[in-house]
Amino acid sequence: MSSNSTDVAAVVSPIDTGDTAWILMSAGLVFLMIPGLGYFYSGMATSKSALSMIFVCMLSLAVVPIQWYIWGYSLALSPTGGKFIGNLEFAFLAKVGNEPHPMAPTIPATVYAIFQCMFSALTPALALGATAERVRLIPALVYFFVWSTLVYDPIAYWTWGVNGFLHTAGSLDFAGGTPVHMASGFAALAYAMVLGRRHGLKDASSEYKPHNYSNIMLGTALLWFGWFGFNGGSAVMAGAKAGQAMIVTHIAAACGGLTWMLLQYRHEKKLSSFGFCCGAVAGLVAITPGSGFTTAWAALIYGVVAGAMCHFAVELKDKYWFDDALDVFAVHGVGGVVGNMLTGFFASASIAAVDGTEIPGGGIDGHWKQLLLQLFACGVGAGWSFVVTYLILRIMNFIPFLRVRVDHEDEVLGIDMAQMGEDYYAAIKEDSQQQHPIALPQSATSSSSMVEKLEPHHHSTNHYDLPTSSSSIQPERVV
Repeated sequence: MSSNSTDVAAVVSPIDTGDTAWILMSAGLVFLMIPGLGYFYSGMATSKSALSMIFVCMLSLAVVPIQWYIWGYSLALSPTGGKFIGNLEFAFLAKVGNEPHPMAPTIPATVYAIFQCMFSALTPALALGATAERVRLIPALVYFFVWSTLVYDPIAYWTWGVNGFLHTAGSLDFAGGTPVHMASGFAALAYAMVLGRRHGLKDASSEYKPHNYSNIMLGTALLWFGWFGFNGGSAVMAGAKAGQAMIVTHIAAACGGLTWMLLQYRHEKKLSSFGFCCGAVAGLVAITPGSGFTTAWAALIYGVVAGAMCHFAVELKDKYWFDDALDVFAVHGVGGVVGNMLTGFFASASIAAVDGTEIPGGGIDGHWKQLLLQLFACGVGAGWSFVVTYLILRIMNFIPFLRVRVDHEDEVLGIDMAQMGEDYYAAIKEDSQQQHPIALPQSATSSSSMVEKLEPHHHSTNHYDLPTSSSSIQPERVV
């Protein structure tokens, strides 16, 4: 009798072990995107702030999951919440166990929770790329927790919550075009505006250029690889829908990278690895909301349009006063809008139906109203993220120990040494000095000259022409 009962329970259980294994692996892939993002940003930054870019991404990976455990999961994904925010029924992951979540009916809720936790940890780290060279790290810890609560969780709930108003209105967002990319892109814009421009940015002698192209390539590869779990895992089933999402993800990234690279070729008549990497990320961003709804041929258009639009957004950015150091807004903000709107046109009812999902489709299916729904989601997500982020940072600036920008002297020194006391290239410099102990002349002037020759990684990428007298430094106050 007991054996028969067990057999029956196994038959009727909604949990699928194949789906569970796939989402667990996808959670690991999204985890990998976070250090990948750090390396991507590290290569784009100057050498004296490179380590901080990796570190701040890892800090997000530590702080945000704690917030997610306390109340983030319940606020963002509670199936019993209202139209605008979840409740605290699942705070501290109470009642989260083997029973499936309505949005993931074939896997345990614990598995869905850790998968979505990786999304929440990645999103605020994306925005910190705009702050390179001048952000204080301790206030960033507070920012991660508060921003996740007030910005990410509400937008995620509106988009994916069973009762969220964007979800019930019919907006389409398969894997995070609005809660991840648009939210982080417009948060980056607000953060850059509150911080102000880097000192010497408009000085003709300043050279704010990527200092390590290998890190950029490595970061891009890790992001691209992890994105298969980001989009493919959002199918929450190991089947054809996940495969389709991975196909369009790869095609869009490839087309985005080639488009940006070729557009950049017109300037210097050289193929740029940096341009290719930026374009690939732009393609990945754009395809995210439509990855479970679009055909492979449409993914070609996603990649080309995103690569072109984000490239031109970077070129236009310098005409405005805000200093988005690593072009987060141009890639994630603009790319997120492009992806949402293209989904409104290219969403296909037949592709969505692969796993039984029923949607009216987009413009190609004659459902032109979908474009308006996508535009509405863009406006809501962008507006909420920008305004709330701006207010959070302004309030933090009124609290002395939470002031978000470093002093001028620390900015000149570099975030790595000023905020961490560590140097990305310390081992290289020490080894260089040990190999040439007798090459240093006695005079201070000659010594300085020789050190510059022995430390090419540091001095060749020094993007500041510093005054020789400390009295000439006049730090700006950020209020």
